Amino acid sequence: MPAYVIATVTKAWDHDKLVEYRERNTDAVAAHGGRFVVRGGRQEILEGAYSPLRVVVIEFPDLDTARGWYESDDYAPLRELRQGASDTDIVVVEGV
Repeated sequence: MPAYVIATVTKAWDHDKLVEYRERNTDAVAAHGGRFVVRGGRQEILEGAYSPLRVVVIEFPDLDTARGWYESDDYAPLRELRQGASDTDIVVVEGV
């Protein structure tokens, strides 16, 4: 069953670090069998007070693979880079 990592950026203060993060994370996601389904792009709030700066959705083959990417040695320095440049909420959800 596929799993989706959903990341919502709520604050960003270091554009250069975030550019580096995005470039390097592309390879890390692919190395763990993931693919980007949503990566920024135009968004419209249809209902509620949800107001992210950026939304990213990554599809993985399953929950364990998604968790493997997030907990991997190759993602650890990227996670630290992102955390030093933005406030981001991240959740993983099983698909159907």
